[in-house]
Amino acid sequence: MLDNLALFLRIVEKGGLAAGGRDLGLSPATVSERLAALERQYGATLLLRTTRRIALTDEGAVLVEGARRLLAEAAELQDRIRYGAERISGPIRMSAPEDLGRRRIVPILDAFLEEHPDVTIDLDLTDGYVDLVGRGIDLAVRHGTLADSTLRARSLGGNRRAVCASPAYLAAHGAPEHPQDLARHDCILMRFGGNLDREWPFLIDGEIRRVAVRGRRVANDGGLVREWCRQGRGIALKSIRDVDEDLASGALVELLEGYAAGGTALQIVYPQGTVQPRRVRVLIERLASELSVFTDPRPQAPGADG
Repeated sequence: MLDNLALFLRIVEKGGLAAGGRDLGLSPATVSERLAALERQYGATLLLRTTRRIALTDEGAVLVEGARRLLAEAAELQDRIRYGAERISGPIRMSAPEDLGRRRIVPILDAFLEEHPDVTIDLDLTDGYVDLVGRGIDLAVRHGTLADSTLRARSLGGNRRAVCASPAYLAAHGAPEHPQDLARHDCILMRFGGNLDREWPFLIDGEIRRVAVRGRRVANDGGLVREWCRQGRGIALKSIRDVDEDLASGALVELLEGYAAGGTALQIVYPQGTVQPRRVRVLIERLASELSVFTDPRPQAPGADG
C-alpha cells in the first residue's frame, strides 16, 4: 500500500503516469495496474487522464495530503527503529533562490550532508515561483511575503534591498541623486517567473512610490544580475544579503541610501498540515540558526517593505 501511495504521489508531482513510473523504474503497464489497484482499494477515481495531461479528482486531492502524511510518518518510524533517535536518513527536496542559494545555502547543506551521511538532498535553485505542494518539495527559502495560504513560514530576519553599481559604471555614467534619475540609467532587471521587476520601490516624501526603470539586460538568475552589476554593466536592485561582501570590499557601491529601497522578507516556507520527517525538521533548524545570523550595515527604514 505504501509503495502504491508513493507511486501515486510521484505521478502527481511529475504530471503523468509515464514520467512518474520512469522515476521509479516502472513500465507504463505496471504503473497503470498499480494505479488501478489503488483506485479499487479506495473505491474512487483518483486521476482524470487525457492524452496530454492528468488532473486530480476531489478524492485524489484528499489522498495526496493523506499519502504525504502517512509516508512521512512511516519513514520516521522506520528511521527510529533502524537507527535510533539520534540518526536521520532519507531524501530532502528543497528550493532556494539562485544567488543566495549558491553563496549562503549550499555551504550549509554541504556541512549538513557531512554530518548526516544517510541523508540525500535534491536542491532546486530558482528565483521564480515553485509549487511546493504540487511538486512534493519539503521546504524552500524564499524572498517576499507569503501569499500562499497552504504554506507556513519561519522568518529569517530582515532582508532589505539595495540599489547598487560598480565604481566603473559610476565613473562612466555618474551616480543618480534621486530615484527619478534612474530613468536615464541602464538598469539590470530581474524576472521572477513570468513577472518582470521593472518598478522599484522607494521612500519618497514619506510615501512608498514605485519608480519605473529600464535596461538592456534582463535575467531570471540573481547571481547573473549581481555579476553583470559587478562588471559595470548597469545598476541593480539586490538583496543586501547577496551584495554585503561586495559593498564591504568596494566591488559595488550602494546608491540612493536616503530613499530606503524597499525590503523583502526572507523566510523558510513549507507545506502546512503535513507531518515533516525528522530529517526535514533538523535541516529547517540548521538553516534558521545559520541564516538568521546576519548584520545589515544599515538597518531597513520602517515601512519600506516591497
